[in-house]
Amino acid sequence: MRRIHDMGGLPAGPIDSAGHDYAPWEKRVDAIMRLLTRSDRQTMTVDELRRGIEDLGPGAYDRLNYYQRWIASIANILIERGVIGVDELGRRMADVEARWRADGRTRRDIEP
Repeated sequence: MRRIHDMGGLPAGPIDSAGHDYAPWEKRVDAIMRLLTRSDRQTMTVDELRRGIEDLGPGAYDRLNYYQRWIASIANILIERGVIGVDELGRRMADVEARWRADGRTRRDIEP
């Protein structure tokens, strides 16, 4: 059965190969992934990251952009491995959002 990420042989339209600047949050996601997959730590592997992205449901996969898929996968893998719990992750996300709101920013500041 073909999954949402499997586009092999299907028409996908033109590919925009132009470079772009990365948003600060995208750079942070990349840094988090690199730290978690370092060979001396092996908190997770790149293969697990890929599996986590492929396990996203069609709605999430289509709605999220590249780095949003990465951070969703990273969060799910860290929960699977018991590195962080769902409650702790929820509390931390709420803390970050509260700091952002205190600075006058909203989720729209980071969403594409």
